[in-house]
Amino acid sequence: MSYKVQKSDAEWRSELDPEEFRICRAKGTEPAFSGAYWNSKQDGEYRCTCCGARLFDSQTKYDSGSGWPSFTEPAPGAPVETRTDQSLGMERTEVLCADCGAHLGHVFPDGPDPGGARYCINSASLKLRKRDRD
Repeated sequence: MSYKVQKSDAEWRSELDPEEFRICRAKGTEPAFSGAYWNSKQDGEYRCTCCGARLFDSQTKYDSGSGWPSFTEPAPGAPVETRTDQSLGMERTEVLCADCGAHLGHVFPDGPDPGGARYCINSASLKLRKRDRD
């Protein structure tokens, strides 16, 4: 797949901290209940740590009890893509940033109505941009 933002591993390593690189570029997962946003209630939009693309909105974030930030859907028009992940001996659906290929997390079909999706996303792959309140 060809992404808009393409960098070498060395370039990503120079821009990301080791945990961000492990999760976003090496498809890692942070421990449950450890990330900066798993319990955040702040209003704003969540952007890709690697390229800054707008991915999720706090208005679709909910407490799934999983220990990771969970969203019912991506932000409108967000560059979010999914693909089958058969690692760890099971089949899951991986969520990636379509602009830079960053691993974000996984989506599961056990979310709330009406859509039923739970986008379970690593905090390290997100940066919260707080919404201005006038």
